[in-house]
Amino acid sequence: MSQNLSELSARKGLRNNLFDKMGKLATENGTPSGGELEKLAEEFLIGPANTFGTTSFYDFLKPENKGKKVYICSGSTCELAGTQESLKNEIGKHVLPNEIGKMCCLGRCHENSAFNYDGKNYSNKTSKEIKSIFGGGSTSQEADTYNAKSYGTNVLMQEFTSIDKYYESFVNILFNDSSKVLDEIKKSNIRGRGGAGFPMGFKLESCKNTESDTKFIICNADEGDAGAFSDRYLLEEKPHSVLFGMMTAGLVTGSSHGILYIRAEYPQSVEIIEDAISQLKEKGYLGKNIKGSGFDFEFKIIKAQGAYICGEETALINSIEGQRPEVRTRPPYPTQQGLFNKPTVVNNVETLASLHYIIENGGLAYSTLGTEKSCGTKLISLDGGFSNPGVYEVEMGVSLNFVVNEIGGGFKKEMRALHIGGPLGGLVPMSKVGDLSIDFESFAENGFLLGHASIVTLPESYPLIKYLEHLFEFAAEESCGKCFPCRLGTKRGQEMLAKAQNEDYKINKNLFDDLLHTLETGSLCAHGGGMPLAIGNAMEYFPDELKQYFSNSER
Repeated sequence: MSQNLSELSARKGLRNNLFDKMGKLATENGTPSGGELEKLAEEFLIGPANTFGTTSFYDFLKPENKGKKVYICSGSTCELAGTQESLKNEIGKHVLPNEIGKMCCLGRCHENSAFNYDGKNYSNKTSKEIKSIFGGGSTSQEADTYNAKSYGTNVLMQEFTSIDKYYESFVNILFNDSSKVLDEIKKSNIRGRGGAGFPMGFKLESCKNTESDTKFIICNADEGDAGAFSDRYLLEEKPHSVLFGMMTAGLVTGSSHGILYIRAEYPQSVEIIEDAISQLKEKGYLGKNIKGSGFDFEFKIIKAQGAYICGEETALINSIEGQRPEVRTRPPYPTQQGLFNKPTVVNNVETLASLHYIIENGGLAYSTLGTEKSCGTKLISLDGGFSNPGVYEVEMGVSLNFVVNEIGGGFKKEMRALHIGGPLGGLVPMSKVGDLSIDFESFAENGFLLGHASIVTLPESYPLIKYLEHLFEFAAEESCGKCFPCRLGTKRGQEMLAKAQNEDYKINKNLFDDLLHTLETGSLCAHGGGMPLAIGNAMEYFPDELKQYFSNSER
């Protein structure tokens, strides 16, 4: 990162945010013009190379995005469902080929055939419905419906009553010692739900103990894992649980600024969160000296512009600053030196949403849920391959077999594997489903990763080698490019797999193993480092299907 650029971006603060301005300049044509980028560079004193370098990275800011009218989902679930080619042909009846772009992913994994048009998301539409949409017959975004149910204690799916009732426990802690609030969070043993499973209490304490006149709480709502739509569920159906959690984190750390970084692929989430923030303002729960407590807090929504790497906390911080979203080396860690070089806590949506239950019921009550090392509940996302697709809340420790066969109701067709935890998660063969439970330890011990707990179904009819190429292609497109192993290795992997399918060519297995090892051990962050997991799982559990593509393929 550039600390100087961070300081220059900080001069304008959050209200006059550089990244925000870039997004607004792209609204009309899909990308800012060269002249507009030069003016931004002059305004923020950062040089035109920096403004161009930033905008050229994002799907919805780069020059290639100019003139795009509709975006088709390119996520894994839609790819595996095989719906997108016919969808593209149908949409092609209403717009020109060069007006069609792609998004990954729209969070419509429960039914597929997903696309975005005129700032609204759609999925599973008939030819007649698509004609109506492009003919102006659909003027408002329809409500998206899917199964949403809790099995056990309602931590995240508890019913919302009213602003005053829901925030009663927050008002109570406003006048308490913030150290006591932190103690309750630490007693809960809650671990980050974004994938890494890092203890939340440790992050908050580290930021709290770092002296600074300005601190930030960031909600990482850039839910880019294909197959995951649990964060979207919380943002759209339980927005106040997320805002409550951010305000509590602000109180604990001494931060007055809450930033929600919400992916552009979730336009309805942005609208609903904006409305929820307005409700809080009207009721006097935001602003200066909230309820006479002396605590100040304000929210800022930053609309992301299409970059999977921004799910990594330091790339996200760079993004908000208007820098190219490259991963930062650590230390220093964000809790000491984050946004604008100030102490910053970044937590994902589900982690923050869990705080309402903890504050209302106490940390010990939360710690008794789940397992000893994986406390609490977890939202899981089941894609359209299940008989009962949707978002479900389960206590940590429940068997994966129960999730698949009881909650999910089994599958609509025969499946060979489940890709769990996003593109960087593990590929679980059906033979291993009975060995796993929904907790961090079970997955790690068996060579997989729970991650976001999105479950993508891989049909028997879909060629495994083609899916592995799809994963490498995704990783190469979304790499921030800062480190060589990820930037070059993901592309070389995609090229080898494509060549093995389309030419008289066999991949040297020793070379391929070296590639995976280099990615895993040499990459700067989990994007390149986590990519080999699913590939390695496939090589281990499906050797007979893959051996035809490799030389020296015996294990």
